[in-house]
Amino acid sequence: METRDKNGLNKTSRTLLLVGILFVSINLRPALSSIGPLIDMIREDVGLSDTLLGLLTTLPLIAFGVVSTMTPLFTKRFGIGNTILGALILLTAGIGIRSVGGIFELYLGTVLLGIAIAFGNVLIPALIKRNFPHKAGFVTSLYSGIMSLGAAFAAGLSVPLADELNLGWRGSLAVWAVLAVLALIIWVPNIKRINRTPPSRGFKEAMKKLSGSLLVWKMAFYMGLQSLAFYVILAWLPAILLDRGYDDSYAGWMLSLSQATGIIGAIVIPIWAGSRKDQRLVIVSLIIVEVIALIGLMIPGIGMVELWVGLIGMVLGGTFGLALLLIVLRSKDAETAAELSGIVQSIGYFIAATGPFIVGVIYDLTQVWNYALVLLVVVAIIKLVLGIDIGRDKKV
Repeated sequence: METRDKNGLNKTSRTLLLVGILFVSINLRPALSSIGPLIDMIREDVGLSDTLLGLLTTLPLIAFGVVSTMTPLFTKRFGIGNTILGALILLTAGIGIRSVGGIFELYLGTVLLGIAIAFGNVLIPALIKRNFPHKAGFVTSLYSGIMSLGAAFAAGLSVPLADELNLGWRGSLAVWAVLAVLALIIWVPNIKRINRTPPSRGFKEAMKKLSGSLLVWKMAFYMGLQSLAFYVILAWLPAILLDRGYDDSYAGWMLSLSQATGIIGAIVIPIWAGSRKDQRLVIVSLIIVEVIALIGLMIPGIGMVELWVGLIGMVLGGTFGLALLLIVLRSKDAETAAELSGIVQSIGYFIAATGPFIVGVIYDLTQVWNYALVLLVVVAIIKLVLGIDIGRDKKV
């Protein structure tokens, strides 16, 4: 008789569940990373300012902040499997609505897909803690790596889809609904593989306990600042390069490069960090590389844009994977992981939401992109200070 784990799953069922998790994961970035390379097309078509265009990237982050903390409310009532199912349906709808109509639909669809992605962001770490606790580093690397893969493909293909296939910016954004539908189909059979267990505590009790922990707040700010840096690059890297005289295609592929090297970081860093009880060395190493790359990108005369962009992407991908892994490692069980993931990502994404918007405002006022890069250097230094504590081996 085939051996089953504590969740009642055999090896085949665990593998199929992992496949389902990865298909959900690959949908958590394309709807966001596909916007950056198309900014100029959208600006010309609907006539939005850089500040309002920055809001297109900021709105999902606000949705992440609002929804993440409330996610355990849904899982306690409907279960993790059904909540993810609802999120995939909402994601498909959001992508569709954003791709038709005018400005109102553009922003409404963006909000809806942001809400959907928020559920996935929070619940995947909880599933990893629940079903793959002894392989947390490896599975987190697969999860964060596949997310970065989805982001890279979307960033790189956006302009070709719009121009070479004559889909326009709306059609280019709409394509990613197909991937969401595929994930939906693959996820449905996995719902029965996730047993629903009664919660050990109420939502209010859990939030009160977690919000009183200094470690939780440090993790939230670390998550927020790494996400702020990621979404600033995601939203504005193409515009920075366009301002320096590069064309749309090159700018789009540089964004794609940052996401592609992010895959390397997202795969390697969680495995490295997961093999250690203490993650401080990992955190310090990432910050050093990040600061060097940002300074290099600030000085056009140095050249080597591909190197700096590649390093920034690798570090941000690795830092994101590390932040997710820390949620798993610092939690004592799956229920705590869902609650911790919710509160950390909620606070974190509220912080991150300010990034693209602030950078858009700064550029509107100064017409100098290097101020944005200086901001990211400051953010990196703050991450270093926070990381010294959250990298220690302890539980929430």
